[in-house]
Amino acid sequence: MALPTLTPEQRAEALKKAAAARTARKELRDKIAKGEETIPAVLGRAKTDQIVGKTKVADLLKSLPGYGPAKVSQLLEKTGIDASRRAAGLGDRQRQALLDELKS
Repeated sequence: MALPTLTPEQRAEALKKAAAARTARKELRDKIAKGEETIPAVLGRAKTDQIVGKTKVADLLKSLPGYGPAKVSQLLEKTGIDASRRAAGLGDRQRQALLDELKS
């Protein structure tokens, strides 16, 4: 299926919307890094908040102090979560397993 042809105005609007979403996700990751947001709180609103829901779980975890790519990969593998999974796509068991691992 071919992509729809956009007018220049529609394209500009889509680019502006995408940039705003990227900025919002960056702000969310910064809040997690500063300790203003917690992973349980963020994951709790993943189904209702579109910005949180479309953010990759790995990106959220990398925002935590002390969690780099290697530690996040190990954590995701241990909990059975695919690295490309987005927050809204986590099942209840996956979310609980991730939160349990973060507590320990």
